[in-house]
Amino acid sequence: MKSTLRIAIPTFALMLLSSSVTAQGASQRPVVRAVRSAESISVDGMLSESVWTGQGTSAFMQRNPDEGAPASEKTEVWVAFDDAALYIAARLHDRAPDSIMTTLGRRDAYVTADWFSVFVDSYLDRRTGFMFSLSAAGTLLDGTLYNDDWNDFSWDGVWEGKVNIDSEGWTVEMRIPFSQLRFNDQEEYVWGINFRRDIGRKNEEAFLVYTPKKESGFVSRFANLVGIENISPPARVEALPYLNTRAEYKKPIAGDPFNMGRKYLPGVGADLKVGLGSNLTLDATMNPDFGQVEVDPAVVNLSDVETFFQEKRPFFIEGANTFRFGRGGSTNYWSFNWAEPTIFYSRRIGRAPSGSVPSADYVDKPVGTHILGAGKVTGKVWDYWNIGIVNAVTSREYARIQSAGTRSEVEVEPMTYYGIARAQRDFNDGKQGIGVITTFTNRMFDDQRLRNEMNANALVGGLDGWTFLDSEKTYVITGWLAGSRVSGSPNRMVSLQRSSMHYFQRPDATHIGVDSTATSLSGYAGRFMLNKQKGATNLNAAIGFISPSFNTNDLGFIWRTDYINAHIAAGYKWTEPTDYYRFLGLNTALFSSVDFEGNLTWAGWWIGVNYELPNYYFIWFNTAYNPETLNARRTRGGPLTVNPPGNEFVMGISTDSRKSVVFELFGFTYQSKSGNNYHTELSAEWKPAPNLTVRVGPSYSVNKTQSQWVGAFDDPTATATYGRRYLFSDFHQRTLAANVRLNWTFSPELSFQLFTQSLISSADYFKFKELARPKSYDFLIYGEKGSTFDESTFTADPDGNGPAAPIQFSNPDFNFKSLRGNAVFRWEYMPGSTLFLVWTQSRSDYENLGFFRFNRSMERLWNVKPENIFMVKITYWLST
Repeated sequence: MKSTLRIAIPTFALMLLSSSVTAQGASQRPVVRAVRSAESISVDGMLSESVWTGQGTSAFMQRNPDEGAPASEKTEVWVAFDDAALYIAARLHDRAPDSIMTTLGRRDAYVTADWFSVFVDSYLDRRTGFMFSLSAAGTLLDGTLYNDDWNDFSWDGVWEGKVNIDSEGWTVEMRIPFSQLRFNDQEEYVWGINFRRDIGRKNEEAFLVYTPKKESGFVSRFANLVGIENISPPARVEALPYLNTRAEYKKPIAGDPFNMGRKYLPGVGADLKVGLGSNLTLDATMNPDFGQVEVDPAVVNLSDVETFFQEKRPFFIEGANTFRFGRGGSTNYWSFNWAEPTIFYSRRIGRAPSGSVPSADYVDKPVGTHILGAGKVTGKVWDYWNIGIVNAVTSREYARIQSAGTRSEVEVEPMTYYGIARAQRDFNDGKQGIGVITTFTNRMFDDQRLRNEMNANALVGGLDGWTFLDSEKTYVITGWLAGSRVSGSPNRMVSLQRSSMHYFQRPDATHIGVDSTATSLSGYAGRFMLNKQKGATNLNAAIGFISPSFNTNDLGFIWRTDYINAHIAAGYKWTEPTDYYRFLGLNTALFSSVDFEGNLTWAGWWIGVNYELPNYYFIWFNTAYNPETLNARRTRGGPLTVNPPGNEFVMGISTDSRKSVVFELFGFTYQSKSGNNYHTELSAEWKPAPNLTVRVGPSYSVNKTQSQWVGAFDDPTATATYGRRYLFSDFHQRTLAANVRLNWTFSPELSFQLFTQSLISSADYFKFKELARPKSYDFLIYGEKGSTFDESTFTADPDGNGPAAPIQFSNPDFNFKSLRGNAVFRWEYMPGSTLFLVWTQSRSDYENLGFFRFNRSMERLWNVKPENIFMVKITYWLST
């Protein structure tokens, strides 16, 4: 999507709202005055109270479509307060009130419509704040602001807002309790404030104080809100207890004593939020339930890298920006083949048990690790240091097994403690900043067998910061450094060194090697970046490094190690609309990566274009050329191979989001000697009614390669490849997937959401071969040059009647089908209190076949016995 309030994307976050009031001179900030209300304010959207009768703030300016021009429609805003809350009222004049876009979405769902938003920097730190928005249909949207330009919509405050449409346009009233804001206790207050109005039909964004398109900084530009006095930060105690009941139904398995086809699980728990003084907040959860969370999509992962899934659990996503590491100061973090390690990846807490299960006739293994309790402290201390602390404990988990009629339990996950601490602050009006982070994981084993399967403990620490190079904040250098240490038994450390994260066993590597006596593994990583924040020209350069032994995976996420990556990128943007475009951007970059031995593992030249047409269609494309490089991962712990030269082309187009039908088309192709990849996906969004949205997203991928990994086999006669034979094949994979999402919003408090994902993926492995020699892309194809291959038994003999032993392996062809989804009925029957009705279904099928047959796949998938989960959950918000 490419709509105005594209607030989930950092590039557009700085576009969020600008409003100002009384200008007191060209070089001074606008000032907005709040007045104390002497009467009770009824939040009904009618503006009937006397406090709204004076002159309001109305000096709104456009950021889009005509930057710097006065807003096309008049907007008046008033601010009031009493001992308990801040009140905002707005009169949004409209000369065509029948054209006001009143598209209705569920809470926190941005839809193209008319919106009014207020931003409050209650700490007056000019970098952070809160956002409260109301659409003309009454939808509430809220979030937090950070790093001056970015926002996070995971936070859900408890506040009220109502709208009313009349012959003059529409009106807004908001009540924001002081308990939802954070501020220091003072006699008189000066806060930062800003307002924004979106007029959907015109794609217009008007602000009191807007950020020019060629500049950066949003919160730092806010007007001053004055007049608030004689209030105190309230005591903040909120509790959200819940009750639920869960019914699970799946296909029973004959003889399996652990699968009777049904299971009923009642539950009770609570979330707690407590204000620790005026600046800190404690969030705690006991026996959390995440049943209303949307299911993860099905994936077919044939790589040696773990699949990354987004966090969706409310306790962990709320306030997650506090724990973001290496992100501060700069507004852009470009990346070219750089996989940023994550220091804190909250999905490790409550993960699926990772211990092995002994051979047994029947096994019942938990799908997740139970979180006994978790607590989080966030806020400001010590002269505006932002801090965040998380502590969590997960339970010891057991798998039930039965062998020869005897049942027993075996530990598959030890009790584990997780701790995260984060502190950050800025200095000199945001020109410099510094931060630290540390994570600690400690496992308490009962079954000593697990000591050889997972780390005993892990410690990661990091330092990050930024500094601007000039007083105008045009150029900024950001950077971070981190170190890690994991420890465990010698057997565990050997497994870790040989894992896909490290591959210390590579036979041709001179800078790494497996240490069989090690009981710990330590490493380091870092990255430094220069970014130009303002102006029509873009400049971005970075260098990053991850040592071979760096590891954050106990409580973080890392894709790869042992590489040094650098890039330099430059470009130009045209932001003033013409008859041919509304926006045009052109960028180019050079990039490369080497390992710590100096082998060039990736490089390229990239060009990208972004083009917004006058009709609000958006087109973007980029292309890249990659020269020949070396690959340290294709043999999965074996010798280096060659990456042949290749070319990439990517293109996307999206239509005008104001229309009732909106399309997005994306295409990708990569061509090289090693194979050809194609991917295309279409997203179609249909809005048949103002409160109903249907989004369908089919995609189709074709992956053809001449070097798909099959396996490795020891053979002392394979002297050219260090005593092992590395098997590959030609490979042809086709994947068809489709997402369907329906949002039906009956009122701002009542909604129904349906999400389904279907997936069919088939892969044909053929022309089996082995690597001929290191540092090459040469292969010995079985059945040629004296070798043999029996297709009926999948047996290969590398030298026919020679001394090499035959190799036998299983047919790797597959055809995988999956259908999963969930339906959620959500009713916020009181502010902060919610009733959920949830239905989740999943079904899958697997065949050892390599051909793609759509009708056959759908028929088999439809005939599979599904797994169904039904849940009712009710929460009740309590506050003092």
